[in-house]
Amino acid sequence: MRSGAKVAVVGGVFAVVAGGVGYGAFNLWEGVTGGTVAATSADGSARRSGPVTAEETEATAQGFLAAWAEGDAAKAAAFTNDPTAAQTALNLYLTETHVGGVKAKAGAPSGTTVPFTVSAVVSYGGARVPWTYASRLTVVRGLSTGQPRVDWSSAVLHPALKDGQALRVTSSGAPAVKAVDRNGAELTVERYPSLRPVLDELRKRYGTGAGGTPGVELVVSGEGDAADRTLLTLREGRPGEVRTTLDAGVQAAAEKAVKRYAESSVVAIKPSTGEIRAVANNRKDGWNAAFLGRQAPGSTMKIVTAALLLEKGLVAADRVAECPPDVRYHNRTFQNLDGFSLDGATFEKSFARSCNTAFIKLIDDVDDDAALGKEAREVFGIGLDWRTGVPSSDGSVPAETHEEAAAQYIGQGTVQMNALNIASVTATAKAGVFKQPVVVPASLDDRELAEAPRRMDGSTARQLRDLMRATARGHGTGAAAMAGVGGDKGAKTGSAEVDDQGQANSWFAAFADDLAAAAVVQAAGHGGDAAGPLVASVLNAR
Repeated sequence: MRSGAKVAVVGGVFAVVAGGVGYGAFNLWEGVTGGTVAATSADGSARRSGPVTAEETEATAQGFLAAWAEGDAAKAAAFTNDPTAAQTALNLYLTETHVGGVKAKAGAPSGTTVPFTVSAVVSYGGARVPWTYASRLTVVRGLSTGQPRVDWSSAVLHPALKDGQALRVTSSGAPAVKAVDRNGAELTVERYPSLRPVLDELRKRYGTGAGGTPGVELVVSGEGDAADRTLLTLREGRPGEVRTTLDAGVQAAAEKAVKRYAESSVVAIKPSTGEIRAVANNRKDGWNAAFLGRQAPGSTMKIVTAALLLEKGLVAADRVAECPPDVRYHNRTFQNLDGFSLDGATFEKSFARSCNTAFIKLIDDVDDDAALGKEAREVFGIGLDWRTGVPSSDGSVPAETHEEAAAQYIGQGTVQMNALNIASVTATAKAGVFKQPVVVPASLDDRELAEAPRRMDGSTARQLRDLMRATARGHGTGAAAMAGVGGDKGAKTGSAEVDDQGQANSWFAAFADDLAAAAVVQAAGHGGDAAGPLVASVLNAR
C-alpha cells in the first residue's frame, strides 16, 4: 500500500478517502477473491459460482468506492458488471459536477447490498459548497467471470439518477420560480411534495418570463424535454413569481389523501372555469401519473356513455332500462359485479348501481361504432390537445368494433384515461360544458385552450347530474364514500381490470358544489372502497 493510504474496516463499516486508498482496496479485493478485475483470470481458472459471500461483498464495495473517491473512473468501472457504461457515467460525474475532496463512507452491508454516504465539495465560478448524500450498491456475481461485481446502474452514483441521465453544474438554466396558489400562498415542495414535477415544469416554462435570474446549481439533467431537477444550489438566483390556479387548502387535503394508498393519484377541478385546484400522487418514482397516466378508467367512463345514450334518446333517467345479470355481445359475455340484476329498474337506478349490462344491451341501438369516441371528444373534450400549462395526457377513446366497442362502454378495453381526464369529465357533467383544465392561466403565455365542438343539450345535462346525484345517495355505489360530503353532490364509481394484476384498479369521480375531483388507486378493488374516500376528503376541503 502506498504511503499515506488508510483503510479502516470495523464491524463491517469502512471509509475510503481520495488520495491513496484505491490500491490498498484493490489488493484487499484480490486477496479475498483470488482474482483480478480483468474479464477473465490470467491462468484461465474455473468460473466462480454460488452466492456472493460477505467478504466478497465488503471487498468489492470497498474497491469500487476507493477507486471512485481517488478519481480513477476506469478502475472503479472495472469493479462493476457493466464497465463501459459505468466508466462513461463516472467520467461525466467527475468532470461535469466539479467535485473535489470526495470521501465515501459505507455502512454495514445488508446481505449483498451496501449503503454508503458520499461527501465532497462542489466548486464553480467562485462558489464552494459542501455536498453530502446517501446511496447504495449491490454486489452480484459476474455472469462471465463469476467474480463479484457491483451491479451497475446510474442510481449507484446518486439515487436521483436514472439511466440516460447525468449530473451537471449549470448557471444557464431557467431561473427559480416562486409558485403561488390562487390566493398568493407560496407552494413549496417541502410542504406539497406531490407538486415537485409540476413546479419543475413551471420553472422550465415560465422561469425566465417571470422576471427571475438564474443561480448556479447542481442538477440532474433529464432526457428530452424533461425538466432539470436541482440537487444543490451553489449560488442563489432571484426567483420570479408564477401564479397558479391551485388552492393551497385543497392541495394540502390532496397530499394527505394520497398518503393512504401507494400508487394513488387525485385531481380536483373547478367545473365552471376548468381551473385545477389540486394534483397529488403517491409514487416512489415521483412521476406525475395524475396528469400523464394512461389506463382504463372502469365504470367512471359511464358518465360519458350515459351522456351519449341520453342524447340519442335511448334512455331517460326515469325510464326502465333492462339490467340482467349478464349479456352476450358478439363473442364475449359481460357480467355485472357478482352477477347482480335489477328487475324493472329505471336507468337512474341502473347507473347508480353501476349495471354493466344496461349499457351493453344498447350498443346496437346506437348504430355507430365511433359514437362513444365522438361523444368523448366533441362534448367532453377528450383528445383535444389540452394545454394545461404543464405536460399532460388528454385521454383517448379510439374507434372499435364488436367486443372491444362493448368493453369501452363500461370503461374497459382500449379507453385510456388518468385522474385529470376523469376529473374533467366530472366537471363537464356538473357544468354542462367542457372547460379545458389549466394549472396556470392562459394569459400567462397567451396559449390557446382547447374548446369542445359542442355542449350537451340542457335535458341531457340535467339528467346526467341527477344520475350522479343518485349514485352519491341512498343505495348508490358512491353513497358510503360521499356520506360525509355536504352540498349539491354527485358521484360515479369504477373498477378497472388490468392484465396480470391481482386486483382491479379503484376509480372514483365526484362533484360537490363547484368542485369536481377524481382519483385512482392501483390494485385496490372497488371504486368506492379506496378511491372514494380520497375524493371525498378533497371535496370536503373546498
